[in-house]
Amino acid sequence: MRPAPQSYHARRDPQTGEHYLAVSRRGSALKDDPLLAKGTCFTLAERRAFGLTGLFPPAVSTPDEQATRAYANFQRIGDNVAKYLFLASLQDRNETLFYQLVCAHLEEMLPIIYTPTVGLICEQYSQNYRRPRGLYVSSEDRGHIVDVLRHAERDDVRIIVATDNEAILGIGDQGVGGMGIAVGKVALYTAGAGVHPALGLPLDIDVGTDNERLLNDPLYLGVRHRRLRGDAYFSLLDELVEAIKVVFPKALVQWEDFANEIAFQVMHRYANQLPSFDDDIQGTAAVVEAGIRTALDRCGRTLAEERLVFYGAGASGAGCAQQMRRALKASGCSDAEINRRVLCLDSKGLILADRPGIRGHKQDIAADPQVASGWTRSGDGFSLSDVVSQFRPTILIGVSGQPGTFTEQIVTTMHAHVARPIVLTLSNPTSKVEATPEQLLRWTNGAAIVGTGSPFAPVVHDGVTHHIGQCNNAFVFPGIGLGAIVVGARVVPDEAFAAAAMAVYEYTGHDATPGASLFPRIGALRAVSAKVAVAVGRALVECGAAPEMSTDEIDTRVAEATWEPRYLPYRPA
Repeated sequence: MRPAPQSYHARRDPQTGEHYLAVSRRGSALKDDPLLAKGTCFTLAERRAFGLTGLFPPAVSTPDEQATRAYANFQRIGDNVAKYLFLASLQDRNETLFYQLVCAHLEEMLPIIYTPTVGLICEQYSQNYRRPRGLYVSSEDRGHIVDVLRHAERDDVRIIVATDNEAILGIGDQGVGGMGIAVGKVALYTAGAGVHPALGLPLDIDVGTDNERLLNDPLYLGVRHRRLRGDAYFSLLDELVEAIKVVFPKALVQWEDFANEIAFQVMHRYANQLPSFDDDIQGTAAVVEAGIRTALDRCGRTLAEERLVFYGAGASGAGCAQQMRRALKASGCSDAEINRRVLCLDSKGLILADRPGIRGHKQDIAADPQVASGWTRSGDGFSLSDVVSQFRPTILIGVSGQPGTFTEQIVTTMHAHVARPIVLTLSNPTSKVEATPEQLLRWTNGAAIVGTGSPFAPVVHDGVTHHIGQCNNAFVFPGIGLGAIVVGARVVPDEAFAAAAMAVYEYTGHDATPGASLFPRIGALRAVSAKVAVAVGRALVECGAAPEMSTDEIDTRVAEATWEPRYLPYRPA
């Protein structure tokens, strides 16, 4: 079992100033505790003091030697799923070594511990299951969810990533297998922002599944009934939220991979009950705004001039559209103008305010019907091709999960009306992308400014190497969470996401190098997260969502809360 944090306490020697941990565990209980394990790095003195003599080979490794051995073992594995399982096993044995390895090789390992590999892990979750991580709350726990939360192996949880498993990446309902997403995002809070691993809790809300494959699989580990809907669903979530407030009163909740309208309902229902946000809606939106601002710098344009089209109006697409509407408002555009500058399409075509039956979040992103006055349409509704040819967008964003929908005709038509089209194809995994970077650059003779949701290799076109920036939520959500918890945020309002977007944009810089990436390198994630955390913390204090404190105090709190994966000396408690 993982320990509760009270099994060790950070101390500083008053004589030498040395930082150390006062540890109450001994012997196998210490050796097998992943938060405290050092493996072959336990010194001879520590082995004698804690009853570990004989439990390891006699040689004492340095942390670098231990990490070299682990990385060599990782490199010997060819299959990405097997690499994921290797890293998961390492995390279960030794969290410090796991994070040391991941932080040292972020660009190589982030696609393994999260997208795209985690999609396969979610699909194969019940077949590959080895040991529990995180907490499972199911429909069977109704009436005693408080007791379930008290069973968590963490007693001072500050970050909870919770999913109901229905909209996992681009692959849909994965039932209890969605736990892979929650585990991966909690790991990124630590690897990306330095949130101590003892403070994070992955939480799977198993309300059933409508995935026939899972229901018919004898190895499936979730509850075997159709998804709860309506009152039955929300009464369970209501109980969960109340239980979180009782058991983990200082925790921030990140809602993850809820389906479209449910995602908005959950986000709004609990926004003022506890500090929480939906990463697919608000996190994606913040990083998209950052990428758009950087792209506009590259081509010398301003946001107030732009015409935006979002192809896809699910949780992520609608969230991004709402974020950009707020950004346009802040740039001086009127509401009427915004309703003619930001267009969204769903499976029925262009979303206009006079569409019969429109409801929910789509009402908030519907455009002024006058924008399409006089247009011709190719079917019952205005298609993407209709919109691109007649609206003449300058920015085109794909969040549809429909591969290949940004065709050569659509892209060249867009390019005919704007010298440097900004095109973000954000659907993931890679198989779902609306167009590849190579296609977009070839079709525009290298003029397009491109970003993607999944990682892509650089593209060389006409002698210019185009580095394809990944519009990765990891650039914002770890810093948002860190900033919110260090200032004691009561809620997480829109101001936090605007601040996060500006922080990523400012970090990326105004690089005029042809082909430069729209986003920072993944290897810079910790530095980006620190900047985001400070900006978000300041924004939360300024807007009254957190207690008053000075900017210097916020900076200090962020720095002090950032955990580094290295071993401290141990002394008996």
